[in-house]
Amino acid sequence: MLFTLRRLQAGVLSLVFFAAFCFMWHATTRPEPPDPELAGLDPEYLELIGATAKGESNPMPGPLEVGEKLWSHVKDPFYYNGENDRGIGSQLLYSLWRVAQGYLLAVLVAVPLGFVIGMSPVLSGALDPFIQILKPVSPLAWMPLALYTIKDSEPCSIFVIFICAIWPVLINTAFGVSAVSKDYLDVAKTLEAGRLRTALFVVLPAAAPTILTGMRISIGIAWLVIVAAEMLIGGTGIGYFVWNEWNNLDITNVIVAIIFIGLIGMMLDRILAGLTQAVTYAE
Repeated sequence: MLFTLRRLQAGVLSLVFFAAFCFMWHATTRPEPPDPELAGLDPEYLELIGATAKGESNPMPGPLEVGEKLWSHVKDPFYYNGENDRGIGSQLLYSLWRVAQGYLLAVLVAVPLGFVIGMSPVLSGALDPFIQILKPVSPLAWMPLALYTIKDSEPCSIFVIFICAIWPVLINTAFGVSAVSKDYLDVAKTLEAGRLRTALFVVLPAAAPTILTGMRISIGIAWLVIVAAEMLIGGTGIGYFVWNEWNNLDITNVIVAIIFIGLIGMMLDRILAGLTQAVTYAE
């Protein structure tokens, strides 16, 4: 009951914050009022000097304009009017497919390697400098090298997602494995369980919450990286959509794309958060 009440209070407070944000957004993007001193002057003269008797419109779109554009995208998300004019739904699917490939590849490499590192302190100490050097490298720094070596934009974007998403999973897996209670391992030895059986039925369940926490962090990084990658490789994807709309000076569509990027990112995070909670248990 108390938990439900707190969730209700948090939901109401979120709506209040959202309403306040929209109000301030609307207030700061309203058209400038007309200058009364220009009202009686000749329109041709005003045009000549670059002035107007009407209020000047704000270049930044307001919430009503963005909401209208957002609804138009929701109504027809998969329209196709040529290679450079696709619906935002199609662009999101292209991005999600690239993210899925790079992210799953990162998980398939990072989890087994993290297991090995976590179970070997010597190997952990040997590889830690390399991990710490490569982990903070920006995706924009990897992209030129990927394009030079791979020479194909599609695999390049998947590689950049992979190389940026692998580190949280690898580090968390190694940490989770190394932090498994010694009592669990002693019980496994007492029962004469082999190394593979111990890893699968003792270490993996105990480390699963930490591994999934790393996967949760990693999916956020993968979704963030794809936008930057697609701005460089072009063609399709939500990153390309943002860059194309910026080149068209359509700021409304840019804001709509930002909203969709945020919503998809939140959805991916919620999925991994649910999986993490499902494997978390109280000791």
